[in-house]
Amino acid sequence: MENILVTGGSGLVGRHLSKYLPDAVYLSSKEFDLRSEEDVRRLFTSKWDRVIHLAARVAGILDNKSRPAEFLEDNLLMNTLVLKYARESGVRRFTAVLSTCIYPDVASSYPMTEEMLHDGPPQATNFGYAISKRTLAAHIDASNAQYGTSYNYLIPCNLYGEFDKTDKNKSHFVTALLVKIIEAEQQGAGKIDLLGTGKPLRQFMHAEDLARVLVDCVEKDVTQNFNVAVSENLSILEIAEIALEATGNEGFSIEFDPNGPDGQFRKDVSNAKMLEILPDFEFTGLAEGLRRVYSYYKSIDRS
Repeated sequence: MENILVTGGSGLVGRHLSKYLPDAVYLSSKEFDLRSEEDVRRLFTSKWDRVIHLAARVAGILDNKSRPAEFLEDNLLMNTLVLKYARESGVRRFTAVLSTCIYPDVASSYPMTEEMLHDGPPQATNFGYAISKRTLAAHIDASNAQYGTSYNYLIPCNLYGEFDKTDKNKSHFVTALLVKIIEAEQQGAGKIDLLGTGKPLRQFMHAEDLARVLVDCVEKDVTQNFNVAVSENLSILEIAEIALEATGNEGFSIEFDPNGPDGQFRKDVSNAKMLEILPDFEFTGLAEGLRRVYSYYKSIDRS
């Protein structure tokens, strides 16, 4: 049996992954500070066969815009140190989870393929975070080229799920949307307010789907880099409308604040390579996933 280390183990994807890989070690930031070289050195005094690197400093558009240097520095430090010490300690397999925000802000064609990663700068609203993740991809490629490692990275589209942060400045869009719907129900408001115009296009995937892809990579010993994304590319307005219908609130109105940030207009990626590697994989439908997550947040105390 492999000794598997999962960084960011208490986060959105890590908590889903723990259902499928229960014998792995799930590391949280309370145990080791992955920005500290001493902590990372100490972590890799243990023998790990495989590392799944999920840990990252993440947040929404507003937080990224106000603290770009912190997002760049924190993520560069943890990514660089974890990969360096994993390689030096003899870790056989290393899989990093990145984000489609690392792709160019404006591409020559859509959906974007893995070969287009370095075709231009990422979008400005989360530039620091995106560059740190793109740098990790380059670091993994460089390690494979120089040291003969078989490390890889997955590039997932936007995620949502039951274990996200519910702080509107730090949560993913879908979580913030569902929390707004629940609050509108409780207040009898009959409407939800969203930032921006509602026009940007997004691919949203349930975090458990990414966890299942990671499990497939472990079980099949996959070492290729590839995008992980649903095929649907919907507008923010369409996603909000599907959420209202899925939660039984079709009668709610949606009011957009056009002065709020839209972020990148589109960043959809191709899943063709993934489906060549994992041809039998099936994604969770958006309406089904939204119902599940809505029920979860309705059932817990978010105070």
